[in-house]
Order: sequence, then C-alpha cells, then structure tokens
Amino acid sequence: MTGDDPLEESESGEPTTGEPVTDGGAAGADDVALDPWGSSTVSDYRKLFEEFGIEEVDELLEEVPNPHYLMRRGVIFGHRDYRPVAEALREGKEAAVLSGFMPTGDPHIGHKLVFDEIIWHQQQGADAYALIADLEANSARGMSWEEIDEHARDYLLSLLALGFDPEEGTLYRQSTNRELQDLAFELGSEANFSEFQAIYGFDGETSVSHMQSVVTQMADILYPQLEEPKPTVIPVGPDQDPHVRLARDLAERMRFFKVSKAFASFELEPGERDVVAEFYERLDPADFDDDQLRCVHVAEALEETPLSDLEVDAGTLDSVLTKLREAGMEPVRPRTRFFDRRATDEAFEALIDAVDGEKRVYESHVDAFDLDVAAAEELAREIELAHGGYGFRPPSSIYHRFMTGLTGGKMSSSIPASHISLLDDPEDGYDKVKAATTGGRETAEEQREKGGRADECPVYELYAYLLAGDDDEFAKRVYDECVGGERLCGDCKEQAAQLMREFLEEHQEKREEVEELLEAADVELESPRRA
Repeated sequence: MTGDDPLEESESGEPTTGEPVTDGGAAGADDVALDPWGSSTVSDYRKLFEEFGIEEVDELLEEVPNPHYLMRRGVIFGHRDYRPVAEALREGKEAAVLSGFMPTGDPHIGHKLVFDEIIWHQQQGADAYALIADLEANSARGMSWEEIDEHARDYLLSLLALGFDPEEGTLYRQSTNRELQDLAFELGSEANFSEFQAIYGFDGETSVSHMQSVVTQMADILYPQLEEPKPTVIPVGPDQDPHVRLARDLAERMRFFKVSKAFASFELEPGERDVVAEFYERLDPADFDDDQLRCVHVAEALEETPLSDLEVDAGTLDSVLTKLREAGMEPVRPRTRFFDRRATDEAFEALIDAVDGEKRVYESHVDAFDLDVAAAEELAREIELAHGGYGFRPPSSIYHRFMTGLTGGKMSSSIPASHISLLDDPEDGYDKVKAATTGGRETAEEQREKGGRADECPVYELYAYLLAGDDDEFAKRVYDECVGGERLCGDCKEQAAQLMREFLEEHQEKREEVEELLEAADVELESPRRA
C-alpha cells in the first residue's frame, strides 16, 4: 500500500499511430505475480483484468468529474470498485483518498504519481490522507529511526510542494498514531497466519513485527472511515493489490451483518445461489401441488437437467442438491438476508425491530421479504453505527503503471542513473534525461521511414507521466511526431531534459517555500523511538 516499492519497467508493445496506448500493455507477456515487497515486474497489465478482477479505468472515465491527466492517458489504467468514489465526487458527497509512503530513500518521480493522485482527489472534494509507513520501513526493511525521519521529512515536503493542503487533509506516521494502532489490533482478531502465508508467502522465518506491519497497513486503508463510513480510494501500483484485497475482506469481516439474497432458511454459497435463482425463474409454481415451489421441486428439476446445460461445476451442483434435498418441502422464496456476523445481542434485537414488513427470525439471521438488498445494506449499517460498530465500506483502489528506468530496465532506487529523485540537482536531472535510453531506431533515416517506438521509450513516458502536465495535446503531439518519424531522439531528449530541469528547479524552490507549512502541520517529524 506504500508508494515507494521498487519502480518497475513498463510494458512493451508494438508502435501504433494515432492515440497513445491506454489498453493495459502487450499481450503474451510473462505471468503476473503481485508481491508488495518484491521486485517482480508487471509486464502485461491486461492479465490483471483477468486474473485479479481489476477493471479498466477507461470504462468509467465518463463518470469521473474532471478526470486527471494520468487517467486520461491510461497511466492510471485500472481500478477496483472505484464507481462509489466517482459518484461521491460527482455529487459532492463524502469521500476519502489515502496512500502511504515507506521512507527508505529519496522521493522520486515515481512517487510523484501517487502524490498527484492524492492531491487531485483532495481538489475534487475528497478528505485526503497521506501517511509515513515508518513501522513497515523499520520491520520489513530494517531502516533505523534516524534514517526514517530524514526521508519522511523529504516525502512530506515534496507532497506539500506539489499542492497537498495540510489544513484540509491529514498527515500522520504509523508509529505515533494510537487510533491507528488500536484499529490494527482489532483487525488482527479477524486475520490469521494461514491467510498471510497464502497471500504473502510468509513462513516460519517471517518476523512477527513484519506480520504486524501488514495489519497496520490494513488499518491505514480503513483509517479514513473511523469517524464515518465513506467511499475511500487507495491509489497504488498493481503490486500492492494484495493489500487492497485483504483490506476489503477485513472490512466485510468487521461488519455486524452480512447482507445477501437468499431463497430458503439455509445458507447458499454464491455459485449455489445462482443455480437456485435460475431455476426459481425457470419453474412455474402453478405446475406443482398447492401452487408452491419447494426445495424438492428445484432439486428434481436440477437432477433432470444435463450438467452440460448448467453453468455450474459438479462440486457446486452436488452441494446445492444436498442442501435442497435436506430442506425437502420448504418453500423456495426470494428474500433479503441479514446474517449475524459479529453483532452484539442488542444490535441483533434492534435489527429485528427495525425490519418492517414480513420477516422470519432465526438464531443467526433475519430474513426480510419486503426489503431489497440496497435498502437492507443501509439499514444494517445504520443499526451497526448506532451500536458502536464501524460500518466500513469496502475500500476502492486505482492502479498506475510502473515507470521504465531511464537506462531501459527497471527504475530502481539502487541505480541512480535509472531514476530521477525529486531532490536531484536540476543539472543532474537534465544530464540523466540526455543520457536516457530511447525507443528510437538505429539511424535517423530508419526513424524517419519507420517511426519511433514511443510505447517502448522511457523518454516518452516522462512526457506522458510528468513533463506534459495537463496538456494532452502536447503529449499527443510528441507521440504522433515520434511514431510518424518526424521527431528524432536527439531533439526529443533535449526538449525533455530542459523540461525536467525546469520542473526540478520549480519543485525545489517550492519545497523551500513550504518548510514553514510542514513545521506547522500536525505530524511528528522526529520519532520518539529514536535512541
């Protein structure tokens, strides 16, 4: 969930003409592996849509008010459940954005992506949170508290220099936030080692503090909802998706009630529920005695249907048949279920009283026949909040591409020539861009004939991600001139190098201007854990 994990090389792809590529990268690349602390590359972003359920941002761009240029250009390429956030921003409702930074080195141009995403959401009306993941830096990376303090200050100065408003937003560090640590303790009661082992590959050599840092990150992700539930987005690189998925699971587990559709008194798994729903629609109650559709009728109809005609696997079919046969003559009727997940007795009784219309009360759930799922969700959250619960909404996320290193491989903090620090001398930034690898051809003649490979060019990425700013026409012109053979690499790098020098000069001047703003901000700049 932090914004300073190793920056990775971007996808490669065949050059095209016209619009810059925004579809998620090249097909046929290596298998995707998402590791929040590793250095694996995500060379084929398309696979994230299929394997991990990440959706394409392009599909909801029209729903986002004043979309950031990183969204428009496909740098922010994917999302998980971002629609509630987009709706809240569009309608002026409560929303939040949060991301964190592990202070293991200087802030660099890769971090600027996350800084910009936080700041843009703040400007659109969201409550903005930025945190220093110092507990993670200490436990997972072995950083000393003195080193952490030095780097944390640099991250915060750059964030403020780029436009974060500390008076309207929240800055904190994990180690000094007691509310956060208390929430992490509670979340820990809903997580276990086997789960961490499956998600992160933890084993007997993993330190307890490293495992605790994961729970703390889960608390970070849910922290904006402590005062009230609200749609919350976490801007991250795709390698951080395991954290987001676990946080979404824990948000659900912390809820007092699980709301779902049901068709009988017993529980059905999602796949089983789909089968029963299909046959509820398919069968006519008038065809049976007393005009009632019963569990045994659905079971008989299922048994008479060839498996090849059902969109279900054999295991799910066996399971749902067993449940239907055991229920026998119980009627099949759609209803909305409130399942008691961790509610207090008082909250459960209050829910029973609050459900209007026909209902059935069981030991661990309540079935309502006159409420749809959306209304039931709101009622469940209302009861939970009134009885001391959190009522968390599952956090959303947006994902940005990794940047290619200026030397052509990974952009790594350990390879100075591969990246540009926001603290680099402007002349050094100029020189690094001038020395960068490009997607150009072997000769100028070949470049003019075939065009450059902008989609494989670290220098073009600098234009698209940073140097073109909000000017889409400029970014597109650079792209079109490159792939059309009009733009040669020498001139292109010279222009980019000058723009980078100007950016670093302006940014570092602004950092000096916001020094007093940082000193006045409500965040501890020196850890009390220092020796």
